[in-house]
Amino acid sequence: MKKLVVITGASSGIGESISKRLSDEGHPLLLIARRVERITALNLPNALCEAVDVTDKQAFSAAVAKAEAQFGAVDCLINNAGVMLLGQIDTQDSDEWQRMFDVNVMGLLHGMQTVLKDMKQRKTGTVINISSIAGRKTFANHAAYCGTKFAVHAITETVREEVADSDVRLTTISPGAVETELLSHTTSDEIKAGYDSWKQDMGGVLAADDVARAVSFAYSQPQNVCIREIALAPTRQQP
Repeated sequence: MKKLVVITGASSGIGESISKRLSDEGHPLLLIARRVERITALNLPNALCEAVDVTDKQAFSAAVAKAEAQFGAVDCLINNAGVMLLGQIDTQDSDEWQRMFDVNVMGLLHGMQTVLKDMKQRKTGTVINISSIAGRKTFANHAAYCGTKFAVHAITETVREEVADSDVRLTTISPGAVETELLSHTTSDEIKAGYDSWKQDMGGVLAADDVARAVSFAYSQPQNVCIREIALAPTRQQP
C-alpha cells in the first residue's frame, strides 16, 4: 500500500475526481467533507470517510489522527475544499465574504498546521493547495473570492519557503473554469447566467479530472522535485 493522502472537499467535483484518481493509484485516503454520505457512496478501498467542516480545526485534527492510526503518517494533504460566492461589494451580503474566507483561507490553514509539524520532523511530505486563476488575476464580481485565492497563493509560497529545508513540498494548483457545483452556491441569478454564457462562448470548460491529473502529476514527482505551481484552463478561456 502506498502512503496516506488527505483530501478535503472530497464529496463532489474536483475533490471527488482527485479521490478516485489517487485511489486508483493505490493510495489509502482520508476523505473529508460535510456531506459524508457522498464520500461514503464513492466506495473507494482503504478510504476513511469523515464528516468534517474544515473550519473546525479540532475536528480536522481528530480525523487526521484517526486516519494515521489506521494507515500511517500523512504523506500528502490536498486542500481542495472551497466556496465561490460571486457578487459585487456594494450589494453582496457580508456573510458570504465571511464564509469564503473561513473555508478558503482558514480551512486551508487549519489543514496545513495539522500536518506540517510532523512532515518537517520526518523530512518528507507534500501539501497541494487548490487555488484558482482568480488567485493570479482579478475578475468582475469576484472581489472577495479573488481575495481568498490571492491569499492561498501568498500563503502557499510563503510556507514553501519556510519548509523547503525540511524537504517538504508545497504546490499551488490554479484551475480556470471547471465544470463543478461551485457556481451553484452564488445567489445572484444574473451573475450565474453571465457565467454560464461565458462558459458556452469558450466552447466548454475543464472537466474535474483534468485538475485531478495535474494534482497526480505534481505529487508523483520525486521528493526532491517541487512543482511550485500549475495553472491550467480551457484553451479558449480569455482571460
